[in-house]
Amino acid sequence: MSTVTTPTGRLAEAPSAPSSPARRRLDWRLRFAALSLIWGFSFLLIKVGTGAYAPFQVTLGRLLFGTAVLAAAMAVRRERLPRGVRVWGHLTVAAFLLNALPFSLFAYAELTIPSTLAGICNATSPLWGMALSLIALSEDRPTRVRVAGLGLGFLGVLTVLGAWQGFHGLDATGTALALLGSLSYPIGWIYVRRTLAGTGDSHLSMTGAQLLLATVQLAVVTPLFTTLPTRVSVGPLLAIAALGALGTGLAVLLQYGLVAEVGPTTAQMVTYFIPVIATAAGVALLGETLTWSTPVGAAIVLTGAALTQLRPKPRPTPRP
Repeated sequence: MSTVTTPTGRLAEAPSAPSSPARRRLDWRLRFAALSLIWGFSFLLIKVGTGAYAPFQVTLGRLLFGTAVLAAAMAVRRERLPRGVRVWGHLTVAAFLLNALPFSLFAYAELTIPSTLAGICNATSPLWGMALSLIALSEDRPTRVRVAGLGLGFLGVLTVLGAWQGFHGLDATGTALALLGSLSYPIGWIYVRRTLAGTGDSHLSMTGAQLLLATVQLAVVTPLFTTLPTRVSVGPLLAIAALGALGTGLAVLLQYGLVAEVGPTTAQMVTYFIPVIATAAGVALLGETLTWSTPVGAAIVLTGAALTQLRPKPRPTPRP
């Protein structure tokens, strides 16, 4: 089995055997582009949703619609939920770290920061992932190039935030929440890798159960911290539905299909298109302002993130 961490933090698994060619599918490049657009527009949809509903309500709606899509996919493929108390216990933690917590943090962050900045903060996830993996995963050894990429990436973050001018005009709380949301993904990925590898259940079954548990978590928390809205705003509600059904449901299915067809290395390249699309959508459709430091810093972040993903080539085995 090959594995990849998706831009939204879920662990995707692809069977090592190729899928059956009997069923024709849309060209992988078109699915790659669709996935980039869906995840890129997610930050705009969060912004629209939080314009009328509380962040926890946005996250709960997102999870409800996303879980419904995966439940339908499981029904079509006749997949069952995983079994075992141990598996469900670890999935509960994974659901919190990979779904309930980061989705909520980004929703709260976008109350005070533009969607463009949220999308760029999300792009720091590979940087956090490398830093943490060097500590938590003994098999993930650093190289000069990867360490340089880590430093370059965080230099890009400081550029985006305008560190040289004292972070003037920046909402520190919202930015911190978005960065914490990005940090939560690799923490969850490392936890999943350590506890749920080799369970024997399909990726669809595991992710469906994970989203279901995250939905239950938000269903418990949301009534404690929010009140029912006085009126139903149709536009933001549709944004939440699209965020869940497309950005959390369909996108997962697209990602798994890409990993199975073209491999995790190519599939994870979608990460580098997300902040570009998020920035373009925020500026064009929401009228968010854009200074020179935002695209320049984002380019530096993405370059650093790309360098951290480089692995040294295995040395050839000497012939006897």
